[in-house]
Amino acid sequence: MKKIVLAYSGGLDTSVIVKWLKETYGAEIITYAADVGQEEELKGLVAKAKKTGASKHYTLNLVEEFAKDYIFPMMRANAIYEGQYFLGTSIARPLISKAHVEIAQKEKADTVAHGATGKGNDQCRFELSYMALDPKLNILAPWKVDEFREAFPGRAEMITYCNKHKIPVEASLKKSYSMDRNLLHISYEAGILEDPWFDPTTKENKGMFKLSVAPEDAPDKAEYVELDFVKGDCVAINGKKLTPGKLLKALNKLGGKHGIGRVDIVENRFVGMKSRGVYETPGGAILMHGHRQVEALTMDRDLMHLRDSLIPKYAQLIYNGFWFAPEREALQAFIDESQRFVTGKVRLKLYKGNVMTAGSKSKYSLYDENIASMEGVQSWYNQNDATGFIRLNGLRLRARRLSQGKPKM
Repeated sequence: MKKIVLAYSGGLDTSVIVKWLKETYGAEIITYAADVGQEEELKGLVAKAKKTGASKHYTLNLVEEFAKDYIFPMMRANAIYEGQYFLGTSIARPLISKAHVEIAQKEKADTVAHGATGKGNDQCRFELSYMALDPKLNILAPWKVDEFREAFPGRAEMITYCNKHKIPVEASLKKSYSMDRNLLHISYEAGILEDPWFDPTTKENKGMFKLSVAPEDAPDKAEYVELDFVKGDCVAINGKKLTPGKLLKALNKLGGKHGIGRVDIVENRFVGMKSRGVYETPGGAILMHGHRQVEALTMDRDLMHLRDSLIPKYAQLIYNGFWFAPEREALQAFIDESQRFVTGKVRLKLYKGNVMTAGSKSKYSLYDENIASMEGVQSWYNQNDATGFIRLNGLRLRARRLSQGKPKM
């Protein structure tokens, strides 16, 4: 009998897919869920999967691996997509795919299946990862199978199917948006959020948010926090050393308390369409801000500018699903080398949705107070050198003006 390993969340879609795959392909279905920090969403999955038709179920705790080997390397790059999105969903997909492939290999299954739709980014992220990690695996995506879409054109038909087959689901036609949670963030999309003019922050709608209070409801008193970094990775909060996973959980709680890390963006999906996403990334927003401040103190100017020029490409690779591509690996090697001296401490002030720098220090600081001072302090910097420096940089501008006339105003 054919074996299919299905990435399974226990929600409406994958609950239907378990039964449909078994009936359609006469296959043994093994379900798998990755614990990447979604917490309460994982309760009762084993019993639910088996009751739905799975012969076996795996739930793997990947929280620390997610933080250490995926979130932290991305943070070392200050990766952010289209200037706003912290890539919370995107960065979880390669790890979920990697574990998926490993289970398929362990079970000697020839097929992996997922419940991502044919319109979104996740189909690309999952399938590109499967191809990179095990090219021999067959990939089955029911939402891209005509017969599946004909049987289930909408949620109503899926709920009816579940009721008919006594499949336990909590879905209803009243659900007004979809939600995806992990250690780094929560994303909200679809339903009422498909209208980009819809405001989810009003008094009537703000109950949607799970990780953070609204900035206007945050404490009226600012809170200070100190972060310690070693080679670009945060290792301690207020002097207390924590594992990457526990550190992010602590920062999520702290940032959420102060309404930090909310993003509402119309973004460009890899498949070509625009989509509207609302995100909560409280811990990630604090972490990236703090990392930037230690870099500002310790990283060479031209190295920083070169790295920064690569951020859009690096972020795009993660967003589009190319974590296991050679160009991402090469960029990561450069980024990690750039972090050799990004070690130090930053003090941040948190207040009503804002993260403000309140001090930074490092034994590798490139900041020289004597050089920077405007108070006539003696140093090895000679201000007279600036005359020749500026004249040489202005040479081409003078030549252009003399031979080609006035520049456009």
